[in-house]
Amino acid sequence: MFTVIHVLPPDAQVTVATTLSLTADERKKTRHRFIADDGTPVYLNLPRGATLVHNTVLASPDGELLRVLAKPQPVVLVQARTSFQLMKAAYHLGNRHVPLELTPDCLKLESDPVLEGMVLQLGDFTITPATLPFEPETGAYSGSHSHSHSHTHAHS
Repeated sequence: MFTVIHVLPPDAQVTVATTLSLTADERKKTRHRFIADDGTPVYLNLPRGATLVHNTVLASPDGELLRVLAKPQPVVLVQARTSFQLMKAAYHLGNRHVPLELTPDCLKLESDPVLEGMVLQLGDFTITPATLPFEPETGAYSGSHSHSHSHTHAHS
């Protein structure tokens, strides 16, 4: 069994022994047994509150490395005609504490017919089912906030 105890920053270039593809919910678990993509049993024994995002590198006590990958999962993409409409949908979904992945042209969330109906009632939206990696925002109060974009706080 491959036991990992350290979380290292995301790094797509580092050489690893194996990869572990996890859904967004699975990436919240810090103490759990999984099976790596190559069939190796893996035990996560990570510090509480550790944030695992795509390309996070995990290390065993002896320095062996494992890469976490965002596993494709069922989601819906919410698109709107204007950025204001999209912002309005993000506001209403966020007000319900719905995990969201934000992109410049759409919102990504786990499929939920009630939430999809709510969004459609807000205006002219397109909702498209898909199976994609899901990286919801971790929140303003989470311990570590790492994404692949820069933080100039001048988002358009």
